[in-house]
Amino acid sequence: MTEKALIVGGGIGGLAAALACARVGLEVDLFERAAEFSEVGAGIQLGPNVTAVLHAWGLQDALASVAAFPARLQVRSASSGCELGTLTLGAAAQARYGFPYATIHRADLHTLLYRALQRQTGVRLYAGSTAAGFVQREQDVRLQLADGRAAQGDLLVGADGLWSAVREQLLHDGKPIATGHLAYRALVPQSSLPERLRSQQVTVWLGPRLHVVQYPVRSGDWLNVVAIVQGRTVGDAEHWDHSANAGELQRHLAATCTSLQDLIHAIERWRLWPLSIRAPMRGAHEQAQGRVALLGDAAHPMLPYLAQGAGMAIEDAAALGRVLTRVGTTQAMLPARDLPDLLTQYAQRRWQRNARVQARAIRNGEIFHATGPLRWGRDAAMKLLGERLLDLPWLYGASQ
Repeated sequence: MTEKALIVGGGIGGLAAALACARVGLEVDLFERAAEFSEVGAGIQLGPNVTAVLHAWGLQDALASVAAFPARLQVRSASSGCELGTLTLGAAAQARYGFPYATIHRADLHTLLYRALQRQTGVRLYAGSTAAGFVQREQDVRLQLADGRAAQGDLLVGADGLWSAVREQLLHDGKPIATGHLAYRALVPQSSLPERLRSQQVTVWLGPRLHVVQYPVRSGDWLNVVAIVQGRTVGDAEHWDHSANAGELQRHLAATCTSLQDLIHAIERWRLWPLSIRAPMRGAHEQAQGRVALLGDAAHPMLPYLAQGAGMAIEDAAALGRVLTRVGTTQAMLPARDLPDLLTQYAQRRWQRNARVQARAIRNGEIFHATGPLRWGRDAAMKLLGERLLDLPWLYGASQ
């Protein structure tokens, strides 16, 4: 017999968790509530801490075929357009950390994980399957689906995102809290933009109560742009209408420099997400209890101000795979008590790092959107110590 992992959520975190479990010999049943396995959104950044995991999983070539690998990160003032600081990426990041800094379309990352998972044995994927609840027992865990079906396994992984139903039952800690920050996201072919607006680097524009990030994806052929402003949302954020009017964003950025406004006005279609959050993790109990573990946004949703949301989900998956290696390689079934102990080890390895990244992302939001003296001090420090402030060895050089 082989231990079975039940995984709820077919996004990047869920696919990564399924792949990690399958690679160490577990059977996997993965349940996704959407009618098909696909990903929405725009681009994401993958630091060397994350590409290290993907390389270890044999996905180096697949990543190289779809990602971009910017040579430079530049920080500019959204008000004046002047350069505040830079960080060398490309070959320099590879030399520093042993792995590259990549930017990728979220759907492309999802696809390469999905294809890798399809090559594994013992994996079953169920689309159109909504989790309704679970019951933990001494010997196993039972997952109940909304359509009346049920699944039985040895452990359950909740990778069902910010509005996780698994977390809600496990922790009973309420809904995420709206931040009042609105993210406008767009993807455009670089060929559709004037030459002066095309870019193969990461650029971060910092302004009062707003910031904009742009970088290449899809081997550099497309440009991803995310503008985050402070504003109010109306209605239930969980069921938000993601359509956005370009004019709304243009009004938010009306006081920014000409270069940034030219970029924003050149893009006609935007999608809008209100950002919600939870407090940084306070203990291992928030990542696993008994036979149930949480992963990615279900465990530690974070603001995108450190570009590590997907990265921490992939690190979670890698750590889960490492602690479960003992399960997949043993010749005999483990005692029933051992799997909860292994999930506790997983939680203990992950929660403090995740909490640190959550807290740093919150702090970065305050710095990015600073006004008054804090803004002046930020700009002065960036000009003096740009590379030292932008490089993050504690983050890029390690994972758990």
